[in-house]
Amino acid sequence: MDKKMELKLIELRRDIHRHPELGNKEFRTTSVIEKFLSQAGIVTRRPSKTGVVALISGTKEGAGSSRVMALRADIDALPIAEKTNKPYSSRTAGVMHACGHDANTAMVAGAALLLARRRNEFAGTVKCIFQPNEEAAGGALGMIRAGVLKNPVPDCIVGIHVNPWLKTGTLGVKAGAMMAAVDRFTIKIAGARSHGAYPHLGKDSIVIAAQVIQSLQSVVARQIDPVDPAVVTVGTIQGGEAFNVLAGSVTITGTVRALNNKMRRDIERIMRRHVAMIVKAYGAGYSFEYESLGRPLENSAKVLSLCRRAGSAALGKKNIVEIEKPSMGGEDFSEYLRYVPGCFIFMGARLSVPHPWHSELFDVDERALAKGAAVLEEIAVSYLLGK
Repeated sequence: MDKKMELKLIELRRDIHRHPELGNKEFRTTSVIEKFLSQAGIVTRRPSKTGVVALISGTKEGAGSSRVMALRADIDALPIAEKTNKPYSSRTAGVMHACGHDANTAMVAGAALLLARRRNEFAGTVKCIFQPNEEAAGGALGMIRAGVLKNPVPDCIVGIHVNPWLKTGTLGVKAGAMMAAVDRFTIKIAGARSHGAYPHLGKDSIVIAAQVIQSLQSVVARQIDPVDPAVVTVGTIQGGEAFNVLAGSVTITGTVRALNNKMRRDIERIMRRHVAMIVKAYGAGYSFEYESLGRPLENSAKVLSLCRRAGSAALGKKNIVEIEKPSMGGEDFSEYLRYVPGCFIFMGARLSVPHPWHSELFDVDERALAKGAAVLEEIAVSYLLGK
């Protein structure tokens, strides 16, 4: 990639970073992506109100014309007030690209430009998907329902994400299970109010909730095989109106993470049993809602092999990093993998002082943008040429 194009990707990323937008509200971001691609003669369409799809079709005749490779980036920001004090810091109060989706977008857009320059070298099609609303969950599913995996149907899909911990210019890959399923639970305990001086006349929802929370901590610790990673986290507890009144109700919310669907079902079943037994012992009532927000992300061995080979060609074999452990974080890229084999990869973008995803100080080494675009270009061309 020449320096001029690299600077274009940096400016695209900074433009999006200055004007972050939350999930399903990425109207400006979508327009910026469309304009950026259209200047290179790339045709785009909107399957949803803020999602963008770009198609780059090769003009070379011969075998491979039916092949379709998809590349995916997420485009939404987070409700976080930025504190990086960079010239390109967010200009939108309380909203920030604290997960690097601006960089992900720039890498896929850059790959689209590189591929458009090489149309005459390949047959087949590359479909670039710019997906809204990854952070709040539902973005991938919404795009799928809008037909993003049709017309044309991709044979495989690759998602890319900047990683603040990996050295810039390295590519992180992982065989098998890479990221966890994301579930959300809401428990509402219905007790009975009474004066705090006469607790025996009521049913103390706070005491019941405390026992429920304590019990939930034993689900993974004592009822799940310790070699199988799983997490049950209580995130909020709300209840009570006055210091001298027993709370009539308490609401508990939290998340469950697991690396396979059987474990998800087992944890939900055990949690329901714990809650039912504790609440029953106090003669109170309750409701229990359990929602699946995202599936486990498991990479296809075949597509992973393609990414390794192409990554080695683009960056050098020494810059391919094998990630040892799966993450208990979630990623709705997994929704695409229900229908199409694929692989999720990390592009190293570590600064001298790195900060984690979702930090108000998060930023990336922008040299990673050109490298990520080059990796995606090589992956797509390698697939279309049958390498």
